[in-house]
Amino acid sequence: MTYFAPNINKNNHCFFGRKGGVSKGKYQSLNVNVNSQDDKEDVKKNYQIIAQYYHQTPERILRLNQGITGKAVFVTEPSFQQITADGAVTNQKNLILSISTADCAPVLFYDEIAGLIGAAHAGWRGAYNGIIENTVALMEEYGSRAENIKAAIGPCIQQNSFEMGAEVYADFIKQTPQNAQYFIPAPRAKHYLFDLEGYVKDKLQKLRIKNISASHIDTFANEEEYFSYRRETKRGNINIPKDFGTELSTIMR
Repeated sequence: MTYFAPNINKNNHCFFGRKGGVSKGKYQSLNVNVNSQDDKEDVKKNYQIIAQYYHQTPERILRLNQGITGKAVFVTEPSFQQITADGAVTNQKNLILSISTADCAPVLFYDEIAGLIGAAHAGWRGAYNGIIENTVALMEEYGSRAENIKAAIGPCIQQNSFEMGAEVYADFIKQTPQNAQYFIPAPRAKHYLFDLEGYVKDKLQKLRIKNISASHIDTFANEEEYFSYRRETKRGNINIPKDFGTELSTIMR
């Protein structure tokens, strides 16, 4: 399903789910992963469907070459996987910032006063590496004030579905002992369940952003509505690297 954050105008953003596209099979139906084995023409049509929501063409979409970094960039023109980063900020109108996910947390930012928007890909590694802080800092560099920024955390894997090994838990505790609050013991010994959404939300609050919404929608548990890398991995369905469906979260001035 499509999800709209309550604190950002519906005309300016959309967290798209997996429905509403043309892809088939395990990619059904609004898959935007160009690195998957999905039919390339179907993926292209899916981008057209997404752009049409904003009455734009796919050429107006800024699609990052995402990874697990904390890097955020300021952009003035659309491009397609030409920029390697996990966050983007712009002051341009009719430029669609997008984040592709399949369990990670997409975070959208809107500052009507400064005329800025932002988008961040916050998986646990990216969030750990500072993508939230760096995206907000970039908005502030270009004129935003924290009290004017609206932040929306889209559908992502929720704590009950997100099992981590003891080594990841140890890394978070090494960063700061306060990170223990985002983990609870998992049923499996020496494993933990991680609250990614809560971790990201608290980072936003520490940056003095007060206008925050979170979807509380679990991409792992909602198979009909969302793609999930972890779900596909658990089922042994990913035999080729990057061959899985992803959804797109978008924002435009």
